[in-house]
Amino acid sequence: MRSAQDEVVDLCRDLIRIDTSNPGATERPAAEYVAEKLSDAGLEPTLVESAPGRASVFARMSGMDASRPALLLHGHLDVVPADAGEWSVPPFSGEIADGMLWGRGAIDMKDFDAAILALARQFGRTGEKPPRDVVFGFLADEEGGGKFGSHWLAENRPDLFDGVGEAITEGGGVSFDLGNGSRLYPIECAQRGQAWLRLTATGRAGHGSSPNDENAVTDLAESLARIGRHRFPVRLIEPVRALLERAADLLGVPFDPSDVDGSLARMGRVAELVNVILRNSANPTMISGGYQVNVIPGRATAAVDGRFLPGYEQELLDTIDELLLPSVRREFIHRDIAMESGFDGPLVDAMCAAITAEDPDGHPTPYCNAGGTDNKALSGLGIRGFGFKALRVPPELPYNRLFHGVDERVPLESLRFSVRVLDRLLRTC
Repeated sequence: MRSAQDEVVDLCRDLIRIDTSNPGATERPAAEYVAEKLSDAGLEPTLVESAPGRASVFARMSGMDASRPALLLHGHLDVVPADAGEWSVPPFSGEIADGMLWGRGAIDMKDFDAAILALARQFGRTGEKPPRDVVFGFLADEEGGGKFGSHWLAENRPDLFDGVGEAITEGGGVSFDLGNGSRLYPIECAQRGQAWLRLTATGRAGHGSSPNDENAVTDLAESLARIGRHRFPVRLIEPVRALLERAADLLGVPFDPSDVDGSLARMGRVAELVNVILRNSANPTMISGGYQVNVIPGRATAAVDGRFLPGYEQELLDTIDELLLPSVRREFIHRDIAMESGFDGPLVDAMCAAITAEDPDGHPTPYCNAGGTDNKALSGLGIRGFGFKALRVPPELPYNRLFHGVDERVPLESLRFSVRVLDRLLRTC
């Protein structure tokens, strides 16, 4: 009988080879593959569609103590598109080379899908029971904001989450090498919120050859430049403070919360990990206006990706309002909450213990996710969410830059490490 470690690479490769680009494809073929693998191991999957082809899969495994809240392990089946011309290998080929599995979704996040699928199959085949009920979820549309995935499921199929008290998905639990033989494993217990904004400038249309002090393009461009060059102040939320204190201790350098920049200068690579979660951010990403080179349009639009730390949404919006010229108004394209949970409790203890058992030089710490995960939608159901992929990666692998990037890949041994850690967790959760 093959163990979860034996088959996780094959499962991940199979999933990568199913193109679930969002937009461009649907999750249905991958969902059917997952459902078949779950059924083959004796589990009873439930496949649901929020729209044609937008499929998610769930399976529940009974635990020894049904009176305890269930644990949800979940990942998303969709991936962002990939331009094959930019890649060293075809992005949906699932090639194995240099000890790594290459392809779109290798780290975002068919690696975790494969790990929890492998473990579901292992527990299903052996008949072993975890300490409490465990739900395995494979969701649609995370890359599109969850409209056809987590948000739809929370609103229309809350029964799939009956009794679930805690959830684990992507967003943390990946090793970060400190350069002195020790590694951090930042476990996500907080997430920045999303404020995706549409800016619309209105002015006076006219001939491109004539002076115009009400040029919508000019006002929009000036507003975007102000936003893009603005640096928000440091806001040291508790999970980030705790991570920095632990890193400083391991590196043997002082940490001064009143001088974060100075402290980071003493902490080497740690700045790469935390710079994006020390403050709010707002980045112009799209701009559109006009239809002819000799016509000044009366209207121009742009998009801004705004992110805010827990407790600092209003600061983000007030700052953007101050930076906009009077002719420019803003509206939400997409808005989602920020979250923060305490780094405590039996599940946190179990995650930390599982990591240190497999990597004695690993040091779990709390962490804030710079973006967001499907846990946001599930928080409305009272589910406490964490990010814990349980991956140990080599320091030379540019892990964070591979998200949505070219030549996405995951070490084969990292997949097996994840299975070992998650196996320990499921036996102690």
